[in-house]
Amino acid sequence: MLYRRQNTYKIYQIIIVILGLILTSPFAKICVAKEKLIISAIPDQNPEKLNRLYSTLADELSNNLQIKVIYKPVINYQAAVSAFRTGSLDLVWFGGLTGVQARIQRPGSIVIAQRDIDSKFHSIFIANHKSGIKPISNLNGLKVLKGKRFTFGSESSTSGRLMPQHYLTKAKLKLSDFKGGVAGFSGSHDATIALVKSGSYDSGVLNEQVWEERLAQGRVDLKKVYPIWRTPPYVDYHWLAQPNLDKHLGKGFTRKLTNTFLSYDKSNPRQKIILELFGARSFVKAYAYQYEAIEDIGRKLGKIR
Repeated sequence: MLYRRQNTYKIYQIIIVILGLILTSPFAKICVAKEKLIISAIPDQNPEKLNRLYSTLADELSNNLQIKVIYKPVINYQAAVSAFRTGSLDLVWFGGLTGVQARIQRPGSIVIAQRDIDSKFHSIFIANHKSGIKPISNLNGLKVLKGKRFTFGSESSTSGRLMPQHYLTKAKLKLSDFKGGVAGFSGSHDATIALVKSGSYDSGVLNEQVWEERLAQGRVDLKKVYPIWRTPPYVDYHWLAQPNLDKHLGKGFTRKLTNTFLSYDKSNPRQKIILELFGARSFVKAYAYQYEAIEDIGRKLGKIR
């Protein structure tokens, strides 16, 4: 009996040693790591809002997908593209331009969803009340910005730079036509509002959704800064997924992820918060071909090579 107990004890010891080796092996680390989904987004607004939005979204996705979802903020637009290219990020909320850049650098990446407002998006040109710039009624009216101090948002922003520059070019206005021979780059839509409001710039341009949201929040004083022109519609933001998610997270995972976004509904309290923070009623299916015009404009303006 004593001999049998000693053998059983030795077997337990061997099992414990083997389990320890397995749990500390590189294979085990890979198995644990693959159960995580790392998400991020271009930093187009103030960090406080972004952290609230994407932390809430990460929690909801974790519940929906039954895996750990982690939000990892990035410092700027190009950092998001670079991290996606290297595979450090699995799923990113990109603007039209950065999404195209990321897909080119990471072949096979999948456009999975956009908001209901993204197929017909707009930018808003704004002006400081002391600039003397009056609202304009058509594209050619942008010529009034010649000789003015003007700022875009981020250099890689679709709504804060690419499409506005496209329309300025159509109006025969070059960046060298602004005061000082250059345009400014505020870094974000919120910063553009602040800089034009303060008078640091006579005029600027930003994402219409952010503008309308800040108006509704009472954070814009129309006696100091006001809209002067709304662009024609274009396609913008979208979720972009890595091409190998099914390999790492299981067959059909990308489809499950897509369907999860498409199922979000305001009747669910947490999903309602997420959709409202995104400024949308719902997410809808999106496709790479919708962004072909963005790619063409990006190449013409030297933002895609």
